[in-house]
Amino acid sequence: MAEEYTLVDPTLLLRDASDFAHLPGVHSDASAKAFLDRFPLPVIINVLQTKADVPGVESTLVACLERIFSTKHGASLIPQYMPFVQVGLRADSQVVRCLACKTVSCLIESFDEKTVPAAQLIVEYDIYPLLLDCLINGNEHVATASMEAIKNLADSSKGMEIVFPANDNEATHLRNLATQCSSLGRVRVLALLVKLFSVSSSVASVIHNSGLLNLLETEVHNTNDTLVTLSVLELLYELAEIHHGTEFLSRTTLVQLLGSIISNTSMESILRSRAMMISGRLLSKENTFMFFDESCVKTVVSLIDERLGSLESQDADECESALEALGQIGSSIHGAELLLLSSPPTARHVIGAAFDRQGRGRQLAALHALGNISGETRSENMIMLNNEAEEILQHLIYESASKSPKLTPSGLFLSVLQQDAEIRVAGYRVITGLVARSWCLMEICSKQEIVNIITDARTETTKMGMEAKYNCCKAIHWFFTSSSKLASDPALTGIAEKLQEAVRRGPYLARKLQEAQPVVMTAERF
Repeated sequence: MAEEYTLVDPTLLLRDASDFAHLPGVHSDASAKAFLDRFPLPVIINVLQTKADVPGVESTLVACLERIFSTKHGASLIPQYMPFVQVGLRADSQVVRCLACKTVSCLIESFDEKTVPAAQLIVEYDIYPLLLDCLINGNEHVATASMEAIKNLADSSKGMEIVFPANDNEATHLRNLATQCSSLGRVRVLALLVKLFSVSSSVASVIHNSGLLNLLETEVHNTNDTLVTLSVLELLYELAEIHHGTEFLSRTTLVQLLGSIISNTSMESILRSRAMMISGRLLSKENTFMFFDESCVKTVVSLIDERLGSLESQDADECESALEALGQIGSSIHGAELLLLSSPPTARHVIGAAFDRQGRGRQLAALHALGNISGETRSENMIMLNNEAEEILQHLIYESASKSPKLTPSGLFLSVLQQDAEIRVAGYRVITGLVARSWCLMEICSKQEIVNIITDARTETTKMGMEAKYNCCKAIHWFFTSSSKLASDPALTGIAEKLQEAVRRGPYLARKLQEAQPVVMTAERF
């Protein structure tokens, strides 16, 4: 580097760089420009290259440069320093490599393709292969930063050409990369695929059409390494959450693969649990039955039903996962009806466990699942199911009550609301969904103790608890006032007033405000 950029004593630079890096808030272009007017980028880079072994130099200057490049002014300088970005991506220091990856992200995010060809710079300086090397061989922070840079790159047409080369034999093709690296490297490549899949439906389409999703399925089939299989299942869990994922995943054999894991009793319980959770998330969307064949969904539900039937109290975690998965599937109308109309109804496991106090975790999972099935998460016009499903839902709850010491659904609800805070929150959700049914509304109104708990200003102290209780109270009040029979019943006037007052108070002002009062007392004299 030129002699004029050499700094003999970097003390002043380090002091000001530390201040700049740790200044609260977002830096403006003016502050970044003022700093660089005092310490030009070549000076900072020179010190970073020549004095990195001095304690505090590397960490301070890297933090400072990261803040500089995050400004528009700083990002505008990156194209002039691409050789240094290239060197940074090859550096031995993980901190410097991480900075270089983040700098590439700043380059891509800050410049429009029409004005500054960021993708062209990345090709000219051979940046993409270096990003892939950081992904495979860098530490966790470097891998995450490189993954983010590649994701940003793929969010443009020119960038997609780089990330998804037309030639399958390219060394940078993700399929080739995955087959040539270690198990950790493969998991990172698969994590990148999931990230890219989430960018847009067009990117997801390219991934699907190129058969890259098969890499995930192949890795799950390979049961030699449980940790790797579990990591890939976690990635599938993320993939199932992506909004546009259902359409593409329905064209794969993923559901069948998950079903084979759920039914495989020789596999570790944690793998079956994750397979159930992925199935639940994947089949929870309203558009599930538009893309997935109903027989596939029924098969998965049947396999979960079988596992619950054989588990009983053997494996609490797997049982909870199975119940949670059913709750996810039951969050849509079609899913809820499927759980209730199967023979025997798969929902019986949920309802049986929801009011069974033998296992707290199991009961909590079942209550939340029942809340989903009953429509707590659905919009107001989507709560009610078809007549046959509604009849079975009512029958299962009354049957569960008849087999318990409580005898009635209202007794079951009260029992739930008399337990700890987490169970109560789940109970509020169940009642919020079920109260749309006239039989449930009558059960609630027939039990004064339930109304007292739901309208009591002192019941809940946490934000989640107060909100769940308020939503429950609001739902009961809405359906109560919508029922001319109940609203006009003089015997229920007190309940109506309590509900109205609780709704009026809102979720957070439940406790009546106590104004400060002056205290008058005799002065103490010494």
